[in-house]
Amino acid sequence: MNKRDAQTQIDALRTALRRHDYLYYVKDRPEISDTEYDRLFRELTDLEAAHPDLVTPDSPTQRVGAPPLDELKKTPHERPMLSLDSILDREDVLAFDKRMRKELGEPRVNYTVEPKFDGLSVELVYERGTFVRGATRGDGATGEDVTINLRTLRSLPLHLQSDAHPPDRLVVRGEVYMQLDDFQALNRRMTERGDEAFANPRNAAAGSLRQLDSKITAGRPLVVTCYEIMGQSGPVPPTHWDELEALVRWGLPAPAHRKQCATIEEVIAVHRETEAIRDELPYEIDGLVVKVNRRDWQERLGEKSRSPRWAIAYKFTPRKEITIVQDIAVSVGRTGTLTPLALLKPVEVGGVTISRATLHNADEVARKDIRVGDTVKVERAGDVIPAIAERIEVPGQKRERPFQMPDRCPVCDSAVAREGAYYYCTGQAACPAQLKGAIEHYASKSALNIEGLGKKTVAQLVEEKLVNNLADLYTLRKEQLLELDGFADRSASLLLNAIEHSKRVTLERFLMGLGIRQVGQHIARVLAEHFRTLDAVMATGRDAFERVHEIGPEIAASLESFFKEDHNRQVIERLRALGLMIEAVPEARQDARPFAGKTFVFTGGLERFGRDEAKRRVEQLGGRAAASVSKQTDYVVAGPDAGSKLNQAKKLGVKILTEAEFAALIEKA
Repeated sequence: MNKRDAQTQIDALRTALRRHDYLYYVKDRPEISDTEYDRLFRELTDLEAAHPDLVTPDSPTQRVGAPPLDELKKTPHERPMLSLDSILDREDVLAFDKRMRKELGEPRVNYTVEPKFDGLSVELVYERGTFVRGATRGDGATGEDVTINLRTLRSLPLHLQSDAHPPDRLVVRGEVYMQLDDFQALNRRMTERGDEAFANPRNAAAGSLRQLDSKITAGRPLVVTCYEIMGQSGPVPPTHWDELEALVRWGLPAPAHRKQCATIEEVIAVHRETEAIRDELPYEIDGLVVKVNRRDWQERLGEKSRSPRWAIAYKFTPRKEITIVQDIAVSVGRTGTLTPLALLKPVEVGGVTISRATLHNADEVARKDIRVGDTVKVERAGDVIPAIAERIEVPGQKRERPFQMPDRCPVCDSAVAREGAYYYCTGQAACPAQLKGAIEHYASKSALNIEGLGKKTVAQLVEEKLVNNLADLYTLRKEQLLELDGFADRSASLLLNAIEHSKRVTLERFLMGLGIRQVGQHIARVLAEHFRTLDAVMATGRDAFERVHEIGPEIAASLESFFKEDHNRQVIERLRALGLMIEAVPEARQDARPFAGKTFVFTGGLERFGRDEAKRRVEQLGGRAAASVSKQTDYVVAGPDAGSKLNQAKKLGVKILTEAEFAALIEKA
């Protein structure tokens, strides 16, 4: 076949395939089978392979992705992509209608109702009928350029229907999502490959569209639906309904389940009907979007900072499904909190297979009386987070014993302590489940201030098992660091030097670094100044802790639990053996604490002192820095733009200092 004939046949095949894409995705009226579509597609592929110089970027065969990007570039939106206020109750939607009628001064307002897709919002730009750019919502003002990835979506026309006379420039908002059957098939493939499956269709869509490698996006079954004209050249349709009809004429997929409603009662009826058939829909929705239909009314109503006044998301009641609790496990979080989890007989909820659900805490388990073997209702709060809503009575069922929280940590076997409704592992510095968080805290600026020991490095050290407790930081070698991502000779040396430098530390900073529950900078300073040595702190019991000013029963219990735990004491002793020098606090002279018994409150901007530095100076001199003004406040230090605290000080007759007067007071002290 000569080049001219090949071009003619290629053009004909491209036109046919675009038409069938339009009929399938936009009109929902396919005229040919998938097999026949695939035959036409293969024929075009073969012709383009024989004549590569005839391949164009907008050919249907090119929706397979391009080489990976270095990064997703940022792009500003035509106009802000706002969020929607959400409502759940009938009374709220009636109140919305009442507000619309009042603000418009109209006896009745008509609405357009369409599905609220659970996907990823995108901006699509067409110029002279050709798709030129697409971006994610991002922060609403600026999004990520995903043009190359969007080109791989077969439901997105790269050319608008020219015979429908689309505007020269058109900016459209749409939603990219994954249909439920496609989502389940994708998750099945990922599971079979040993990859981590997606939690829900929205996560799958977002993760697929934001790939740096568009070939990955092309292999994911994404679709797009368009629902708003954000800008166009020429006159804009007078109503939202006309807007949607225009999108369809131009070849863009618009919501199939859209309706016009003359009254708010009709909106409520459509909401009820749609919620009833929700599980029959091929895609996931969590409600309806209700919009004032007339665009001139939309413009009169205007917008708030993050949402339009003329539209709302009328949500559905969160789904609930019934299944069996096969076991109750306890997970240990990064901060040591123990959370009971119900391990469930897998159940489908909104296209997602749920096999576990949070039970929140022991009191919640007891209140709902959830036991192994129980039949329960599972709901997805906000249609995302699985939780057990309630237990279902089964007549004649012999139930298991009530659940009890363990008295030893399931990860490290340290003792478990209770704080209010929550249980926590006391082996904080030695528990593998808490190790990453413990190291990050230990290395933070307010603790041992180990520069270069950030989140990414800590994760690698723990995952490579180079650090199994805090003391292992002081056994690291350069050759071990050089095996980690991001390390070269200089960066490895700098980190090791920073770790070595941290070996000499004040008692206050060390106590802060241990990450004891409820012991922050201020309590660490109180303990250091009162007990002066680490040995004295470790030898103290709960009653003696409670006798220290500013330490109450909960902090005292937390301190006693931490220092009674053998794992923690072993880590501390090993730190000392590896050369950690914890400086004792000299006995305070009375003349070194001139602010003793004095309370300061800071308000407004401080130019000479940072807020934290000013508080630190007060506490060094024996005073206390408080957050609010009361009759017990001695001084309020007021900088520029001081607000309500200054007014309260004047009202109570508290002495007010400028920053300069505060500085003079410190120098005099």
